[in-house]
Amino acid sequence: MTYTFRPHGVCSSEMRVELDDQGIIQNLTVTGGCNGNLQGIAALVRGIPAAEAVARLKGIHCGPRKTSCPDQFAVNLERILSEK
Repeated sequence: MTYTFRPHGVCSSEMRVELDDQGIIQNLTVTGGCNGNLQGIAALVRGIPAAEAVARLKGIHCGPRKTSCPDQFAVNLERILSEK
């Protein structure tokens, strides 16, 4: 299933994640933000359990911001998992 959300407090404007029935990340696409970095993050999370991605990425800051694109991905992914 594919989930779309809008991150807050970061440069990216939309994130779309596809999870399989077991909660494994199949794909992540991000609109806006640092294209190369976000492509790298997408490649690294592909094929891992969503809960593991949350554990690895939640709490990462971007410069003086108290959040980051990886953190926003983790926060929203955690919300998706809690609603399932």
